[in-house]
Amino acid sequence: MGLNIEEKKAVVAEVSGQVAQAQAIVVAEYRGLGVGQMTALRANARKSGIYLRVLKNTLARRAVADTPYAGLAEHMVGPLAYGIGDDPVAVAKVLNDFAKANDKFVIKAGAMANHVLTAKDVAALASMPSREELLAKLLGTMQAPITKFVQTLNEVPTKFVRGLAAVRDQKEAA
Repeated sequence: MGLNIEEKKAVVAEVSGQVAQAQAIVVAEYRGLGVGQMTALRANARKSGIYLRVLKNTLARRAVADTPYAGLAEHMVGPLAYGIGDDPVAVAKVLNDFAKANDKFVIKAGAMANHVLTAKDVAALASMPSREELLAKLLGTMQAPITKFVQTLNEVPTKFVRGLAAVRDQKEAA
């Protein structure tokens, strides 16, 4: 049963709103997947804050028209699932990990603002550390000099106490 014109306009408006806030879109063919597998993918996507939707390609083309993702329209062929999110690495990682586990789920293309990505580019993006991991590494790098400085300051009294203990042990032995 098809959608009437008002429902189609509502779907295009909803997807356009997601695309307007997106940093990346990944398009994957899901032909042959079971309902349980798609439900698991949707649950993973929801946990990661990714908008995942199966759309008619004509509606998706209208949603991305006149946006930085308009170049993705030429890859919209066949039954496709659209992953849209504000963290490009998270979108690529969730869909790429699912594609590795399921042969029938094939990533076709992706897009970041004004740049269309191939399936290999999406896989490379998925292998990058996430935003949280990068922030943790940055924080560790920023804390390293302070930590080393405190350790260095602590060495002076520690060596003094060790020296006193050695003198005390030497006098006890004599």
